[in-house]
Amino acid sequence: WHSSIEYFSINNLIQLGNVVSSRFDYSDTSMKALALNKVLVTDLFFSQDDIYNIFANMNIEALTIADSELIHMVCPSSDSPFRYVNFAKNDLTDLLFQNCDKLIQLETFILKRNKFESLSKVSFMTSHMKSLRYLDVSSNLLRNSGAEKRCQWTDSLSELDLSSNQLTESVFECLPVRISKLDLQNNQIASVPKGIAELQSLKELNLASNRLADLPGCRAFAGLEILNVERNLILTPSADFLESCPSVKELQAGQNPFKCSCELQDFLRLERWSGGKLSGWPEA
Repeated sequence: WHSSIEYFSINNLIQLGNVVSSRFDYSDTSMKALALNKVLVTDLFFSQDDIYNIFANMNIEALTIADSELIHMVCPSSDSPFRYVNFAKNDLTDLLFQNCDKLIQLETFILKRNKFESLSKVSFMTSHMKSLRYLDVSSNLLRNSGAEKRCQWTDSLSELDLSSNQLTESVFECLPVRISKLDLQNNQIASVPKGIAELQSLKELNLASNRLADLPGCRAFAGLEILNVERNLILTPSADFLESCPSVKELQAGQNPFKCSCELQDFLRLERWSGGKLSGWPEA
């Protein structure tokens, strides 16, 4: 453990049992990053915390435990130096890091392909992560019902990936207000509701592969620059979209069932006049 190794990666690790509690001395170690991929646990008859505490309290900047059927992780016992944590492809749930205030330096947190269900609980999990900038909770089981309006995200969050979940338009009632890049593709969003909280910092919004019947206006995100609404149900985009979205530089709207109509002709005339923001027209 007290060696000159800084980056250590293990793939296809099999834990055979005989786990005993052990106290580690983390001082004066050179390790900066540890990555475990595809861990197979063959014997479950041991105290889970004996293993979790070893990882949670590591004196390193980057920790990856991926594709390993991980079901839980304890909160570090003191302020953690973690800046990057990747727990992708595990079995983690909404219980992870609830009421944990020790991850104050964490900047990047990857939780894709787990079993998170509650968006509000994910938001509360981040509320103590004062340095968190990027959060990936894609490909989970996230829903956000009307009863779950109370959300509390960390103020530092600027990029959020919620793609490939089961979210509807009520997701817009539970978003971090200072977000700049938001990925909501492959959900069940049918519209962008009026009267939602303004996302003044939002620059990039991905709503591809949803159920939108029209282009969303930009009244709630006046600074939006890139909008993706590919693979939705848009027949005739409304002409007032370009008026409400003066900052949009690129609109990706391919693979929609566009219907040739007066409204579509008007939209295209306005689009050409505004400087060609429509990406991939007419091929897509």
